[in-house]
Amino acid sequence: MKCIYPLLALAFFGLVACAQSEAATPELVTDCIEEPAPQDAQSSAETASQKTLPAPAQNTRFSYSGELTQGGFIRGLVPDGAVAVTIGDQAIDVAEDGTFFAAFDRDSPSTMILTATLESGKSVSETLSISPRDWQIERVNVAKRTLRNPEAYWRQREPEYNAIVAARAKKTDAQGWKQDFIWPVEGRISGRFGRQRIYRGEPGSFHSGIDIAKPTGTPFVAPADGVVILARTGFSLEGGLLMIDHGNGLNSAFLHCHRIHVKEGDRVRQGQHIGDIGATGRATGPHLHWGLKWHDARFDPILLAGPMN
Repeated sequence: MKCIYPLLALAFFGLVACAQSEAATPELVTDCIEEPAPQDAQSSAETASQKTLPAPAQNTRFSYSGELTQGGFIRGLVPDGAVAVTIGDQAIDVAEDGTFFAAFDRDSPSTMILTATLESGKSVSETLSISPRDWQIERVNVAKRTLRNPEAYWRQREPEYNAIVAARAKKTDAQGWKQDFIWPVEGRISGRFGRQRIYRGEPGSFHSGIDIAKPTGTPFVAPADGVVILARTGFSLEGGLLMIDHGNGLNSAFLHCHRIHVKEGDRVRQGQHIGDIGATGRATGPHLHWGLKWHDARFDPILLAGPMN
């Protein structure tokens, strides 16, 4: 509103009027700015509640990263509403936040199908291309060694084997699988994952982990959080054997330990001292054999831990 102040000299008196029109009756005012009428609080809240907020974006596909190669792994996020997820024939455990982990065996096929079944009954699939690797293969012109007394050997080995199988069957609530893994110890790599000998055309078993050569008594640490599922000495092949479950089907095995500093059921944290390197069991010298397994897939620790510093 426009404010007009006419000045009238009338016998030492001054009148100030705010006129809307020539016919308006003059009145005394202190301010010519109109204050807006106060809005009722309840009315304001009702108006705000009537505003429609945008719906959150829907995650309709898989998102993932990792090493999509033989002996590699994948981490990612499943589509919203997924009630079951598989990779090939293997079921995948999915966390409450929709994240998942899976790994590819040393001899993984060139393609694998990642599938999510949704609440609606529909499914979402992703075809993964798994690149091949050039494994260290040694062909030797000698016959593959056989056991002289397999029955006697199995009497010793069977309880050890059963203990390992039972340990891997344990499910814990460990969340280490979500972490970026670190090296349990750094040193010279004396044996790589996947190497294999072929004896006159007959393949031997491939090396299922990575060997790190260090002196006896060298400490090693947990590569990620987890729960100790096996901690024993005296195994015929592994010697001192320590196994840690990282959750979601993922576990670490540490072989040939000179000493183990944790016990079964202990919760360990990434970087915690858990054992000392040795040459126990079937070992030609002191080293740490670190193996990784996700369900039935053995995969390469180098790809999960990354290059050594």
